[in-house]
Parts: sequence; C-alpha cells; structure tokens
Amino acid sequence: MDGLDDIAIGTLRAGSVDLLDSQRTQARHYKTLQILYKSKKPNKAAVTHLLNLEFESRRRFITYDVLKEQDRPTKILEAYPCFREMDHVLDELRRIIQPTNSQYISEMKDRWEIFYSKVQFYGIMKKAMKPPKTLNGVEHAAAVFRALPLLFPSSTMPPRKLGANSEALFHVLTTSEDPDGFLHQRPLSCPVVVVSEDNCMIAIGSTPVATFDSERFHEGLLYLMAYYYALHLVLPHVYWCYF
Repeated sequence: MDGLDDIAIGTLRAGSVDLLDSQRTQARHYKTLQILYKSKKPNKAAVTHLLNLEFESRRRFITYDVLKEQDRPTKILEAYPCFREMDHVLDELRRIIQPTNSQYISEMKDRWEIFYSKVQFYGIMKKAMKPPKTLNGVEHAAAVFRALPLLFPSSTMPPRKLGANSEALFHVLTTSEDPDGFLHQRPLSCPVVVVSEDNCMIAIGSTPVATFDSERFHEGLLYLMAYYYALHLVLPHVYWCYF
C-alpha cells in the first residue's frame, strides 16, 4: 500500500476521526482494487463499482494537503493505476462535477462538438486561423487549438522557453522527435497531449500516463481537463482560455 502511506501518516497527525475512518474504508477498497489489477484485463464494471463506493475517501486522499504538488500525480497513479485508463478518468470527472448525472460525459462531449464547430467559424472570421485545406483531423484540430489563445487571450504571459501558448497543452511531434526526448526537455510539468503518427498520449511531467486514438485528438482538451480534476492539479492562469 505504498501509494496510501503518505496520506495515512498525514491523517493520523491531523487527529481527525472522520479522516481516519475514511482512510480505513479506502484501504479496504484499495486492497480489492489492487487484486483486480493483478490480472491482465481487470473487470471494468468491478473497478467502477469500487471507485463509486470509495469516492469520498479517495477524494480526501487526493485533495488533503499532505501530498506535495509535484509528487501528487505519481502517488495517485501508484495508488490508482485505473486512472491510466481514459474511461475511468472521465468517470471520475463525472463523479466530481455531476455525480447524479450518468449521461454527463456524453452531454459534455456533445457541448464540446458544438463549441468546437463554432470556434472554427469564429476563428476563420477573426482571421485567427485559415480555412482547412485538408481532411487530416489532427492538423485541423491542432489549428483550432492554436487559435484559442488568440480568440480568448489571457493577461498572463506563458514562460519564454515554452514558445506558443498552445505548447502548454499539446505538441505534435516532428519526424525527428521522440516522445521521451520531448518530455524530458519540456520546461513545464503540467499535463500535455503528445501527438505522434501512431496515436496521442497524455503525459504529466516526463511520465506517459495514457494513450488514445489520433482520431479523437479533437477531444484532447477534454481529457486534459479530466486529469486536472481527477488528480487535483492546479491549472496555470495563462491556460484558462482553453477551459
């Protein structure tokens, strides 16, 4: 139970009976979860059921001020490897924002499609982007994402080493780049979508976390938002224009 040791010590020091009971409940479900993840293909329904049962205690573990900001993603992913799977991260987003709405994720994606379509029109009208000349979905989505900070500018400047604002949230690898090399030289540790010829990858710091099909790249910002919520990460002000 290495992933829970830090919060257990912090809870005992805090002397809170409620938090201590919560940690005990979490530990019991955590053991069951770890048993499930010893198999090559954990039962998704069983994992979801456990995550539903221990939601409150898990959020206390994640949000309680014991884990350092820079250590939080690693510690949480060690304790909950299920959050390396996109479906479980999106489910966690739903539990946090609209726990009683089982259709929240599909509704969110529908709203995003509408916004995405309107941004394309607005971006072309404001000359923040050019009309698409290709049916390549990755290139099209990348053009839309790069236009967002121009359409909805932030008063906070990005780090100079970063270059374009959009590099904070996604990067399309060139033929001469490899994912590991890019992540290790990246000046930020916040979540990012790395796009390669084969697929898209969510990484936090220099650590790859999850992958998804390039065809879904246009939903990439939704997945980043889910990780910010699920892992209780702080979104820098300069990137608020995206969310």
